[in-house]
Amino acid sequence: MSGTQFTSQSSIDVDGEARQLLVDLVSTPSVSGEERRCAEVLVSYFEEHDREVWVDEAGNVRAPADDGVLLTSHIDTVPGDIPVEIRDARDDDVDALWGRGSVDAKGPLAAMAVAAVSTGASFAGVVGEEVDSRGGLHLVEDRASAPDAVINGEPSGWQGITLGYRGLVGGTYVATSESGHTSRPENNAVQDAIAWWSNVEQEFATDEWEAIFERVTAKPTKIEGGLTDDGLSVEATMAVQLRVPPSMNTEEVIEITEGYLDVADRVHWKDKVEPVMMSPRTDVARAFRAAIRQAGGDPRMLRKTGTSDMNVYAQAWDCPMVTYGPGDSDLDHAPNEHLKLDEYDRSLEVLETVTRRLLED
Repeated sequence: MSGTQFTSQSSIDVDGEARQLLVDLVSTPSVSGEERRCAEVLVSYFEEHDREVWVDEAGNVRAPADDGVLLTSHIDTVPGDIPVEIRDARDDDVDALWGRGSVDAKGPLAAMAVAAVSTGASFAGVVGEEVDSRGGLHLVEDRASAPDAVINGEPSGWQGITLGYRGLVGGTYVATSESGHTSRPENNAVQDAIAWWSNVEQEFATDEWEAIFERVTAKPTKIEGGLTDDGLSVEATMAVQLRVPPSMNTEEVIEITEGYLDVADRVHWKDKVEPVMMSPRTDVARAFRAAIRQAGGDPRMLRKTGTSDMNVYAQAWDCPMVTYGPGDSDLDHAPNEHLKLDEYDRSLEVLETVTRRLLED
C-alpha cells in the first residue's frame, strides 16, 4: 500500500484505511442515476494512492493498471434510507456496518478498490447495475480489449464463489379491443392479457423439486387496463420479466412466449440478458478455492437466480471470471441491510491473495 493517507469523507471513524473506505462509500448515497458523489469518493481514494483514474462518459470510475485481472463492482444501490452506523449484527455479537448498499454492493466495491491499489490490478466501478447495466455495457464497448480475467464484486459471503447467473428477458404486452357491454361474451383486451400470461405461466410450470436456477420463472411486474378516455376502446398493458436458465437462451424464451400471442408484435421486448455459467476449473476459480482454504474457510460454489454485470461481461469477453464479495445476499435490498466487518476483512484478504496469484502467473 502507498503511504499516502486517504482522507475520510464520513463522520464515522474506524480502524484501518480499508474499513474507512467502506464506511465512506456506504455513507455517500448513490441510488441508480445519482452515483456521481460516490464515484468522487472512489476517485479521491485512487488519486491519494497515485493511481491513474477518471470518470468516463457513462459515469464509471476507471483506474486501469495490470489487465491480468480486472476488479470491478457497481456503485449504484436501490432506494432505501437506512441510517449508517456501526452496531452489532442481529445474529451475533460482532460489529457490523448498517446502511443501504453495505452488502449490495459497496462491501464488494470497497474490497475491489483496496485490492486494486494493493496489488496493481485494473479497477472499474460501474453505474446502473440495478436498473439496466448501462455502466457495464459502456465498459465492454469502450475497452479496446478484454482483460485476462475478471473478478466481479457482488455479495457471495467470504467463503462463496459465484459461477453462474440466470439471464433475463423483459418487455411490455400491449392490447386494444373495441369497447362493449360487459355482458357480451367476447374477450376484451384485459382478458386477452390475462389469458396470454396464464398460458405462459403454465408453459414454464415445473416440478417444485426442480432447482430454481434451472427453471424459467415468469413474473408480471405491472398491469394496467380499462376503457380509454374517449370510451371507444379497452386497452391493457402488462410489464413482464422472465428469468432464463443456462440451458436456454433469451431468444428461445421469447419464441415460446410469443407462441401464445394472437398478434406477433403485441410484446415489445426491451431487456435481453443472456445467462452465464462458468467452469469451476478455471484458474480464477481454483485460485479462489485455494485462497479461501488458506484463510481457514470451506469454499462453496454458488449459482444465483438473478442477474448481474457478470452476464454482460461474459457475453462480451472470452476470459475466465467469477463473482465474489463479502456479505449475505439475503440482505440485498432489505430494510435491515448490514455487513459484518470481520467478514469484510476476511474477503479482502482472500481477494488480495487471489489477485496477486493471478497477476504472478
